[in-house]
Amino acid sequence: MAGGCSAAHFSCFLNLLKKERRTANTDRMAKIIKKVDFHCQSNNSAHRTIEITTKQLVVRRGQSFLITLEMVKPFRTHDPLTLIVETGPAPSEKRGTRSEFGNPSPMYTSDVKAIWKYNIDQSANLQRGIVTLSVTPPVDAPVGRYSLFAETLSDRTTLGTLVVLFNPWCSDDSVYLPDERERQEYVMNEHGLIYRGTSRYFRPMSWEFGQFEEEMVDICLKMLDVNPKYAKDPADDVSARCNPIYVSRVVSAMINSNGDRGVLVGRWTGDYSGGERPTHWIGSVSILQRWYQNNCNPVKYGQCWVFAAVMCTVMRFLGIPCRVVTNFQSAHDTNNSLTIDENYNDNGATESKDSVWNFHVWTEGWMKRPDLKKGNSYDGWQVLDPTPQELSDGVYCCGPASVNGILQGEALLKYDMPFVFAEVNADIVKWMVTARGLKKKMHSDTKTVGQNISTKAVGSNMRNDITDSYKHREGSAKERAIFRRALNRMNSGGDQEGDTRDEPLKLEMKFEEESTMVNGQDVKLELKLSNKDRTIKTMFIRVNAQAMRYNGKPANNIQSTFQEKMILPGQDVILPIRIPFSVYNKFMANCDSMKVSAVAIDKQQEDDIYETETDIALEDPSISIKVLGEARVFQTLTLEVEFKNPLNEKLWNCSLTVIGCGLFKSDYVESNVKDLEPNGTVRLRVITMPYKAGMKTVVADFDCSAFRDVKGSCTFEIKP
Repeated sequence: MAGGCSAAHFSCFLNLLKKERRTANTDRMAKIIKKVDFHCQSNNSAHRTIEITTKQLVVRRGQSFLITLEMVKPFRTHDPLTLIVETGPAPSEKRGTRSEFGNPSPMYTSDVKAIWKYNIDQSANLQRGIVTLSVTPPVDAPVGRYSLFAETLSDRTTLGTLVVLFNPWCSDDSVYLPDERERQEYVMNEHGLIYRGTSRYFRPMSWEFGQFEEEMVDICLKMLDVNPKYAKDPADDVSARCNPIYVSRVVSAMINSNGDRGVLVGRWTGDYSGGERPTHWIGSVSILQRWYQNNCNPVKYGQCWVFAAVMCTVMRFLGIPCRVVTNFQSAHDTNNSLTIDENYNDNGATESKDSVWNFHVWTEGWMKRPDLKKGNSYDGWQVLDPTPQELSDGVYCCGPASVNGILQGEALLKYDMPFVFAEVNADIVKWMVTARGLKKKMHSDTKTVGQNISTKAVGSNMRNDITDSYKHREGSAKERAIFRRALNRMNSGGDQEGDTRDEPLKLEMKFEEESTMVNGQDVKLELKLSNKDRTIKTMFIRVNAQAMRYNGKPANNIQSTFQEKMILPGQDVILPIRIPFSVYNKFMANCDSMKVSAVAIDKQQEDDIYETETDIALEDPSISIKVLGEARVFQTLTLEVEFKNPLNEKLWNCSLTVIGCGLFKSDYVESNVKDLEPNGTVRLRVITMPYKAGMKTVVADFDCSAFRDVKGSCTFEIKP
């Protein structure tokens, strides 16, 4: 028993001795390094993250930054000093999520990834114990938040944390973008334009991305940490964040809430109870804030341009060059056939399982594609679409799909190439379906899908048409050859391509507009019919107007008219079409466009059928925004917002939302004016205090009973 007691006492003595040694080491360490300076102001400025914050260190990989350790005694260049960085829950040198570097230099095995390095900077004053180190994160470092430690002999102390982002300024980074003007636009610009409408009536909408608002650090990193791949294998997920291909797929999936804890719920039904209408949003920050502050519960509601804009915010924050792209007459091919079947009924209305959206908005991210094994052939812009449409490897995300690959018809490349190729270049096959269910092909349309593919121009608010980066000139031999190549890649054969076998039309029809289509005024069109045949034709003509959602789904039938017309050989006949405001108003308040279609049937030959259609986006009244006086940072700024009611009727339930990056910490809502008299004008003064200098944009949204979410914007300089 005495021996047992002695063993117990000896064990207690050893534990006490270890505790004393740890305490002594900690005390000695505290004396060795008195203070740490991360130089957040100068480092963040050099790494172009100063707009995000000055309170924490945010750097870009492949570019050095300075930290200063203040020692209790002079430091010699050969004195041992090792730094350690770690990220994620299971840091590993083999996974690139941990790196130990410095003096003495570690011996790295061949399977170690993402090796950091430092050297003593010339600004150091070693005699005074001021050790300034120039630290360089490798170009293959995973992005995210890191803990930084220092070791001297057997001592170790925590220095703090830093955030590492992708670096489009570094030529060795896989997101390197050579052009400085493009880097300023696609990484640094917090303001953008998103094009909406129809292929003939498109217009820009201002959007505030706000990727450099301070809370974006926590929000964007949280998004990475709640994605399902992290939950499944945290160590593998964090390690894979070195690759923009992987990160962009994660972000694409996390912007929508389908199947995960994503940011936005999509809805296209017209019923937006329990949330905001998608047209209400004018910036990303409030959406991301609501998601983050509400324990990652999704925000209601989004549609394609909202999904794309929020993704652009996250991508630009992470350092991946990104732009928002709109494709007009965008096909949604559900079965990878690369064709869209459109069925017309006896009334001239359209029905289809596939659809052609008036417009669809996605993002493009800039990165290298070594995974495609074709050198640099498919590097550059990649389509990334966060709108939940079709599953990709079991997840609602889309891309990255190489734009160069789409141009070349490489339909089998990763990721989701057939779907994206069809969006911009599918053929439309039009069918007449009778009340008895009989189906007759009218003709194939090879030119409608994929028009005016648009994005904001670099350095200006002009539109940049990038259609030719997706496909060759519509109808050209090259474009048709690429389409056939894509069909062959999909093993679909050529049976679906019926354009070359269509007979010349005996009757041509098209709509012509009399004037600009303005919401609040009657819609006036002309239907022109041209008889190309040598015989007199008597035509039954039905014209149908439908209120449409932008995704190609009809919401309501507005008006249908029928008439009979005789047309002589070679004759052109003009039929005036008028749709009164009083008729369409009650249907269009929650719809995006009006589809006017005409079907003409030959009285003498009932299987001789012709059709034409046009999509009309009505132009909203304007909002005026003025800056009163000089705009300076941290000084009171007054804005005047003005809206005039163009109708001879009262507007009910009026509301105004105003936002601006660097101007308001959150949405500024002015709700004093509830109703606006006929032809009346409302002027509202908004007072704020700018907290960031530079060119800034104010965006306003006016909503009421007759006009849904009218937008206006004003860009001006805030002086230091």
